[in-house]
Amino acid sequence: MSKTLLVFLFFSLMGFSIAQAQTNDEDLIQFSGVVITGDSLSPVPFTNVIVEQSARGTMTDYYGYFSFVAQKGDSILFSAVGYERARFVIPDTLSSNKYSLIQIMRTDTIQLQETVVYPWPTREQFKEAFLAMELPDTDYERAQRNLQQADMIARMDAAMPSGGETFKYSMNEYQSQIYYAGQAPPQNIFNPIAWTQFIQAWKDGDFKSERKRGEGQ
Repeated sequence: MSKTLLVFLFFSLMGFSIAQAQTNDEDLIQFSGVVITGDSLSPVPFTNVIVEQSARGTMTDYYGYFSFVAQKGDSILFSAVGYERARFVIPDTLSSNKYSLIQIMRTDTIQLQETVVYPWPTREQFKEAFLAMELPDTDYERAQRNLQQADMIARMDAAMPSGGETFKYSMNEYQSQIYYAGQAPPQNIFNPIAWTQFIQAWKDGDFKSERKRGEGQ
């Protein structure tokens, strides 16, 4: 092989490489955009933006924005946790070296299998706990017990004086102690108000009710 032929082959290969490089450079574009949700148009942060069948790509920032160098005709895959995957093919007829996109992602509902958590680690312990379990009362028995408790609470509330009455009684006792300080306090047997209360209680039959309760006990 002559030197002239070698020089010819060298320059031919160099020209082919330069032409191919120019062609590839013309196909490169700056691919930018933002990824948002389809319902609220909120940004989807940290979405994977990958060129399919390659390791090239990027990830959106906190505001859903991305930008990287791609080629015309590339198939772009968008994927994020909780959203359906989306694909977009960059047009190969672009006349500019820049392209922008607003990619909408739709939420993906994931159905998980039911998981039942039991407090017993083994079947034997469950069997022991089940056999030792006390059966609940019937609805009627529970209702009767609740009514009895409610009636008892109502009686206790009715029997206990109110805060105003307790304060008034305490103040009267305190005033009596100050008024009769240094002398014998009067006996209620000579108090006409006490006699009036006694006669009214006797007419109302309060003493009969107390006597019946005492006989019943």
